[in-house]
Amino acid sequence: MENLFRLVDQDQGFFQRKWTLVNGPLIVGAGPSGLATAACLREQGVPFVVLERAECIASLWQKRAYDRLKLHLPKQFCQLPKVPFPEDFPEYPTKKQFIEYLESYAKRFDINPKFNECVQSARYDETSGFWRVKTVRGSNKAEFEYICRWLVVATGENAESVVPDINGLADFGGEVIHASEYKSGEKFKGQNVLVVGCGNSGMEVSLDLANHNASPSMVVRSSVHVLPREVLGKSTFELAVLMMKWLPLWLVDMILLILAWLVLGNIEKYGLKRPLMGPLELKNSKGKTPVLDIGALEKIKSGDIQVVPGIKRFSRGRVELVNGEKLDVDSVVLATGYRSNVPSWLQEGEFFSKNGFPKAPFPNGWKGKGGLYAVGFTRRGLSGASSDAINIAQDIGKAWKQENKQPKKRTIACHRRCISLSQF
Repeated sequence: MENLFRLVDQDQGFFQRKWTLVNGPLIVGAGPSGLATAACLREQGVPFVVLERAECIASLWQKRAYDRLKLHLPKQFCQLPKVPFPEDFPEYPTKKQFIEYLESYAKRFDINPKFNECVQSARYDETSGFWRVKTVRGSNKAEFEYICRWLVVATGENAESVVPDINGLADFGGEVIHASEYKSGEKFKGQNVLVVGCGNSGMEVSLDLANHNASPSMVVRSSVHVLPREVLGKSTFELAVLMMKWLPLWLVDMILLILAWLVLGNIEKYGLKRPLMGPLELKNSKGKTPVLDIGALEKIKSGDIQVVPGIKRFSRGRVELVNGEKLDVDSVVLATGYRSNVPSWLQEGEFFSKNGFPKAPFPNGWKGKGGLYAVGFTRRGLSGASSDAINIAQDIGKAWKQENKQPKKRTIACHRRCISLSQF
């Protein structure tokens, strides 16, 4: 079918733009979410095309993750559908191991994304019942268009770095990078480094800097939940999952906070004020992930990591804090998070909200109208993405197999839709 419409395009001149009709769903994004969906579709026998703007799979992990990064949760909660992690992998796989796992996963299911292809826009054509997805390819920015019945948005929660507008930062003069550009504390040895942000990235970057003999100061503007990664040798997350099977959320939150106090002590005296809402309730309602401590708190207690309040303004080589204190700073790392980029290219306002996340809460945010799907937007990590991928593949598989039961009628319908599309 794809080749047929290429011939219509080239030989009969219906279109000026190069385009192709996808015989199956188009998946935008070749991170873990896109790979999981493709693998599940492969198991259903449904053909697909995966588009990726970078030159590799899982570009967030390969291009924008610091060297010391490990999975924050035990590997059994992070595996993709159909394939567990190798038994010889540690409980918390490293960045390198996770990338190896994803590359092996893509090879196993014969997933071959079209790399260096950046989606510029996607809109649904009501007349034909197809999605029209426009892209630019490679260094020469050649334009291309994909036409598909089903569109799977797998660009994820962390597609774009968030860089806040901070008063005076342009006049600072020293190195300023986002955490996505940070690799190791080696180059910052002996420097006074201001880390802006106290989430998991901010904590780990600060810890890495301290371990490389830098002097990090971590900006904590708001309250934050810090939990031990493990309690008595058991994953805190795993304990929470087990308790949630039997206990209400508020009680699980209370137990987690008691365990955190027993293991970590009173963290508020170190400048880390806890939110009024419990860690799981806050995660479910606001999407704010608790910090799982892997050693940063000990560095805070020893003074190797300084906790400071919010920033008032920067000046040349210095920062003034909201409490009036002034610090000499050599470099700045912005651990200020990421955001979805969906609103920049998807021309749709019913399923996705303006913040780039589906409007429907979990577990119902994976399916929209007109063949639109979302995977990896649950704020529940890789396990949430895997659940979405399974649901999406089953839903598309059922429709695709139903259509292919009557191939002649389907071919006639596709011809009619092609004629309709040719009017644009």
